[in-house]
Amino acid sequence: MRSAFLPVCMTCAIAALAFGCGAATRDYPARPIRAIVGFVPGGATDILARQLGHALTRNLGQQVIVDNRPGGSGIIAATLARDAQPDGYTIFFGTISTLATNVATVRRLPYDPLKDFAPVTLAVSTPYFLVVHPGVPVKSLREFIAFAREHPGGLNFASSGTGGGNHLAMEMFRAMAGIDMVHIPFKGSAQATTEVLAGRVHMTFSQPAVMLTHARAGKLKVLAVTSRKRLASWADAPPIAEAVPGYEANSWQGVVVPARTPDPVIRRLNSEIIAALNSPAIKGRLLAEGSEIGGISPEEFARYIRNEIEKWIKVVRDSGLRLD
Repeated sequence: MRSAFLPVCMTCAIAALAFGCGAATRDYPARPIRAIVGFVPGGATDILARQLGHALTRNLGQQVIVDNRPGGSGIIAATLARDAQPDGYTIFFGTISTLATNVATVRRLPYDPLKDFAPVTLAVSTPYFLVVHPGVPVKSLREFIAFAREHPGGLNFASSGTGGGNHLAMEMFRAMAGIDMVHIPFKGSAQATTEVLAGRVHMTFSQPAVMLTHARAGKLKVLAVTSRKRLASWADAPPIAEAVPGYEANSWQGVVVPARTPDPVIRRLNSEIIAALNSPAIKGRLLAEGSEIGGISPEEFARYIRNEIEKWIKVVRDSGLRLD
């Protein structure tokens, strides 16, 4: 009797658990969602998170609250997101830094992007603009490269954090262009761009959402873009590849959730985020900046992250960088 009773109880318990999980996912979301961002307010990731959060709040009927946790090239935020309950009520706006380049540059990374998170979707891929303070005495990318070669170590550049996407993009540019500059890291692209605006740093690789307004006002000088082709939104900026053959780099942001988040919740988030990305207001802004809309499946995003990790590991290895 006892041996027969135990399997029946276990079967009932499993069925009850499955029923409970199914009910929870059918009712999702039933309370506000926290969206963790690893950088300070005003940067490209924060701007995107707030736009998507506003759209998701409207479409899901629950508030999406952006939680900025800057520091350590997004490591603080990623660790916080990893440790959250896998129930769909914490989403993480991962970036090229937190989900790819940190693997290549941080020796003891406290999380594994491929094991500790479940991909939802790639949101956007965006080139960087090479911008300098108007006081830097150059008018073009070629003049900048020549000036930097004439003054080795005399120029500095700001990044959104050591080992982050725009830092490695700049390191790749330095190596391929044969120039020597001093790296000054900050806690996000907004801070990095602010330092260039103030003239305390000579240049940075900035994302369009952060720099376009300042550039159009003449407060920043745009010399080039990191995409292979010129952008319609800034046709005067030549691709770096015109002066440095073979160069190309892009920033990207995507949404992930803690591993073991129920698949129905992931699919719901995927469909809602893709719909928000393709809404006229968000899509129009992103395309005007030269960005490409992501909106891919969780499986495709998993492959994308894996390929990006492999790419930047190779860049770091080939360049001989020692960042940690």
